[in-house]
Amino acid sequence: MKLIIKRNQQANKGIFGGHKGMTFLLSYRAELSPDEEALVEKYKVEDYTLTYTTSRDGTQIPKDTVRRLMQGVSEDVKDITILLNNEEIIKDACKNFKTLLEVMATFGGEEVIEF
Repeated sequence: MKLIIKRNQQANKGIFGGHKGMTFLLSYRAELSPDEEALVEKYKVEDYTLTYTTSRDGTQIPKDTVRRLMQGVSEDVKDITILLNNEEIIKDACKNFKTLLEVMATFGGEEVIEF
């Protein structure tokens, strides 16, 4: 699996053309190998939630799913620290998803651990 992340920025202009700061764009998508795609289809994990967002009342709402990650996601943020935080969240989610794929691939076999 490959995670492709792109960052961009755009100047915000006021009504009269004045500079009003920057907006940052974070885009990311996952490229899965054919074997990984087959596992996703076999185990029907397209709608598996990878990340959550929190609503104003504190409820966690699913944000990124496997399907959405494979299609590609773009989000605008007003602060570069939020962009960096969101990048880390998606990287961690992809590490966890990769582990899930590795476990799916081992069904029907055995694991030998030596100490």
